[in-house]
Amino acid sequence: MCYIDTPMARNSVKETDLPLFAAESRKFLTISELNELIKGALEQRFGALWVAGEISNFKAAPSGHCYFTLKDDKSQMSAVMFRRQGSLLRFTPENGMAVQCFGRVSVYAVRGDLQFYVDDMEPQGQGALALAFEQLKKKLAAEGLFAEARKRELPFLPRTIGIVTSDKGAALHDMLRIIRDRYPDRRVVIRPVKVQGDGAAREIADGIAELNRIGAVDVMIVGRGGGSLEDLWAFNEEIVARAIAASAVPVISAVGHEVDFTIADFVADRRAPTPTAAAQMVLPRKADLAEQVVAFDEQLVKNVEFNLAMLRDAVAGLAKRLADPGRKLRENQQRLDELSVDLLRRFQEKLRQFKDRLAQGAGRLGALSPLAVLDRGYSITHKLPQERIVKDTASLQIGDRVRVTFAQGKALCRVEEKE
Repeated sequence: MCYIDTPMARNSVKETDLPLFAAESRKFLTISELNELIKGALEQRFGALWVAGEISNFKAAPSGHCYFTLKDDKSQMSAVMFRRQGSLLRFTPENGMAVQCFGRVSVYAVRGDLQFYVDDMEPQGQGALALAFEQLKKKLAAEGLFAEARKRELPFLPRTIGIVTSDKGAALHDMLRIIRDRYPDRRVVIRPVKVQGDGAAREIADGIAELNRIGAVDVMIVGRGGGSLEDLWAFNEEIVARAIAASAVPVISAVGHEVDFTIADFVADRRAPTPTAAAQMVLPRKADLAEQVVAFDEQLVKNVEFNLAMLRDAVAGLAKRLADPGRKLRENQQRLDELSVDLLRRFQEKLRQFKDRLAQGAGRLGALSPLAVLDRGYSITHKLPQERIVKDTASLQIGDRVRVTFAQGKALCRVEEKE
């Protein structure tokens, strides 16, 4: 609508019909006032409603508030979920997750931003509890809390059994009945806790920690009777899973019925399909143990008889291969005699060869000996006192003493004359 500021025009309309920008009655709004007007109009017009979209740009602030964008294939809108509402969510919102949000459209007056204020949120396609279950299961599995390597064996016939459950449910009475029927002398320590509703997970975790502090518990049963997914949800809480993982004694998870699975089942050292089955698992029947002893005894006898038969067959085979040990000894003795005779013959032959070679060497040495020359009439003269052999008369002087060696004997002489 347009307005022309002339005297005629002013007279033709009432003052109350003039727009805000009329010349004589202009009314100015501040930006804050304008944003508040828009905010009020939006909230009055739309009220609370459900909106479906996909999460993007998700960010959790240190204050606990969550800021994100809700979008579809054509548009997007900023959204915020305050800490109080976010703490009630069973699952963790993530980018790319399709969700349904309940809340209201309004304006953040400080910046004039259009925002959707989320009071509640549900994932599309599956329930919030189912999504929260899968998210926590994936997280704890990645940390190794479900690994078989960390699970412990249950003690055989424990003296003290700890039970963390409600003291008002039928599950506790069933477990106590089984324990008393089978082994009435066993000690049972009961830690009553809430098993559903607000604060139940914290009580269960505290109960597990308290039984660990007692120090006298050999094994622990944690569980409750059957119920809906919501009723059993306390056993899907992270705080309970981590309390079970931190337990110093083995833990049996016994939650609901056989078809019910919880996070506690995956973390515990053993899962029992029902609380009654957990008590039976901890303390087997004496009759069953007796049957096992008989079965073990029979199996032991069979194993011993089988091993004895195997040994008998082995001895028989060795006996056949051994034959007559005396005959083998006689054969070896005969062989030894033959080897002794052959060795003596070889030794004598070698000795004869050595004697012949020695005689030949002695003959050759004898032929070269100067004594052999003496036998042919020659002699050897040594000049005294130097004992030098005299080879010519030039080495002698008249009056020198010499020793003459003959083939037989020696003679001391004095040189009278040289030629």
